[in-house]
Amino acid sequence: MKTNAKGEGVQRVAVFGATGSIGKSTLDLIALHPDRFRAEILTAHRQVDRMFRDCERFRPSCVVMTDPEAAQALRDRLSESPVGSGVTVIDGPAGLVEAAVSPEIDMIVAGIVGAAGLPSVLAAAQSGKRILLANKEALVMAGALMVSAATSAGSVVLPVDSEHNAIFQCLGEQYRCFSTPPGVRRLLLTASGGPFRAWDKERMFSATVGQAIAHPNWSMGRKISVDSATMMNKGLELIEAHWLFGLSESDIDIVVHPQSIVHSMVEFQDGSTLAQLGSPDMRTPIACAMSWPQRIHAPVKALDWTGHQRLDFEPPDPVRFPSLTLARESLRAGGANSAVLNAANEIAVQAFLDEQIRFGEIFGIVESTLSAMAPQAGRLPESVDALLAVDQEARAIASAHVAEMRR
Repeated sequence: MKTNAKGEGVQRVAVFGATGSIGKSTLDLIALHPDRFRAEILTAHRQVDRMFRDCERFRPSCVVMTDPEAAQALRDRLSESPVGSGVTVIDGPAGLVEAAVSPEIDMIVAGIVGAAGLPSVLAAAQSGKRILLANKEALVMAGALMVSAATSAGSVVLPVDSEHNAIFQCLGEQYRCFSTPPGVRRLLLTASGGPFRAWDKERMFSATVGQAIAHPNWSMGRKISVDSATMMNKGLELIEAHWLFGLSESDIDIVVHPQSIVHSMVEFQDGSTLAQLGSPDMRTPIACAMSWPQRIHAPVKALDWTGHQRLDFEPPDPVRFPSLTLARESLRAGGANSAVLNAANEIAVQAFLDEQIRFGEIFGIVESTLSAMAPQAGRLPESVDALLAVDQEARAIASAHVAEMRR
């Protein structure tokens, strides 16, 4: 760890998914606090132009581009730049794992969306890294493996999803993830309801891609925006909360809160409820995790408590949003069912984004894949390779369902 002018440690950060929404917000904070953080490693898939600009701005020592052609294009660009000689460019998914265990980093911001982020996050946990976890799929797919790896290696995992970060804050400074918090009756995950909160089921079925990604409150990537529209995002967050906070599925509830000001709540056994509130800006939970257990400044708009502020709450509708039921059933079933749920959803959402299926068909593809995979999904894979084999089989089945619908 390097030190700043005050003799304090400068945290060397690996930003996984640097060109995505989480990555961009993280880099904003690193730029704001150069005396506390350094962007040592950056990773992306194929956004060469954006990564080149980040290299010029942050001067990382290493960049991973999982697409080999993009990696070569970045090398060519850097060879003509004054900063190029100081940046090593690695290509391929294996480079993510190599970066995750690098002794040159103090913390990893896990911002890669989907199953693609699992191997690197698990490797970071096994090497005892401090992990700022925005990749919920790591726990949804491999909760038992992640908890075992992190606790054995002494890895500190700090949740970055706004809902889980809110719960983490409400549990107090002494709390550590993967332990059951004392005195807690239940967790309340808040959900905006997405763009279709007030739509009827028939209208939702034929919603367009443009309508589905138009989130009313948050600025997010296309895949996560669709997950919010189906409320699968909240189902995955419920599974993640189960692993992070050591509570059963029955002790975690979801409540729709359209304003996205209360980010989640914790209800205690004495009747008290603590909530974390703030503007819908991901820089708040990222800043909280980066500086924990301290606090740093983030350029986030403060809430105006003198205006006509409304805080509305309502129960979610499982009929219009069956993703919530599918997620609960997957968690109760155990084994690899949550991994199957995630894999089928990724395939179905991408098919919708590619305009191969209709919005309402996403739910059916996920449910059919879970049903088809039930016999083998009941067993808990003992390794990440075995888990990824289940993941690939589920994707193949979900893809077959997509192809059938296109006929």
